[in-house]
Amino acid sequence: MIMSRMKVLLVGAGGETGGSIANGLLDNPSFERGVQIRRCDLRSSEETLVDVLTGMDVVISCVGAAEQQDQITLAKAAKKAGVQRFVPCAFITVAPPGGIMWLRDELPYTIIDVGWWYQLSFPRLESGRADYAMTTANNEIVGDGNTPLALTDLRDIGRYVARIIVDDRTLNKMVLAYNTVLTQNQIFDLLEEISEEKVVRNYIPEETVYTRVLAARQASETYPYDPVKFIPRYIAEYQLSWGIRGDNTPEYAKYLGYVTSKELYPDFKPTELREYLESVLKGTAKGVYQDRTISRAYQRTFPRSESSDSLYTRIFPRNESSDSLYIGR
Repeated sequence: MIMSRMKVLLVGAGGETGGSIANGLLDNPSFERGVQIRRCDLRSSEETLVDVLTGMDVVISCVGAAEQQDQITLAKAAKKAGVQRFVPCAFITVAPPGGIMWLRDELPYTIIDVGWWYQLSFPRLESGRADYAMTTANNEIVGDGNTPLALTDLRDIGRYVARIIVDDRTLNKMVLAYNTVLTQNQIFDLLEEISEEKVVRNYIPEETVYTRVLAARQASETYPYDPVKFIPRYIAEYQLSWGIRGDNTPEYAKYLGYVTSKELYPDFKPTELREYLESVLKGTAKGVYQDRTISRAYQRTFPRSESSDSLYTRIFPRNESSDSLYIGR
């Protein structure tokens, strides 16, 4: 059953994922184009958050990686406020709970995962034609590069979420929303075909990934908590999970109990990776995280020897999650 006049509170609407979801809700004709901005500190008391959330049907959290634990109070407040569906900030690649990825172990609520973004998947061209749309050179291939991974265009995430949050079949479920499945080698091959340029490939062996993970975990587990120290850990654990273990696939997601967007919404028309890469080469694509920087000093906290500009600056700390967007349906 679809509820009338549904009210959705989107926490962290100013970020990359939050912006995609906001656009997806506003572009979906099922939702009214009514928008209110609400400001609230996630570290406020539970009572304060209850006041903010009262009257909302759905709360979607898009906080940053460093703010995952702040969602605990938010979730408790949502329950007290009578919110009918809470969507915590997952929106990452498929990964099992229990020690593989720190980002996966913080909140035991219904989750929406989205695979690896197109916007972070393609490598740099020697000509520099794609530089304007890139966060880093991204020339590392994990392992032999033949591990399949689920991929999604960032812009499609919002379109998926707009369907998922009004679908009774997704209540108390884990959902994988994804566009396609490719290997890193296939992604590099596709860019070479479209661009007619040869791409430099830097293969990172499995043992190097495990060394990175161990070093990053040791460096991050300090007191007091320092979110910047977790940045290398996020990246190393991503490499381990989707690059070596092969967690980020629809098959493994189903094994873990997920339902997938392909099953739920066979009529959904996703953006093709080829289409996105063509827009990159035409100069019309939009990059991600381009308004955020990480100090070179922080980048050096992670031991590395293969590349001076690789995966390590993909994930950026976010500070704007107190900006929430309310959308009415």
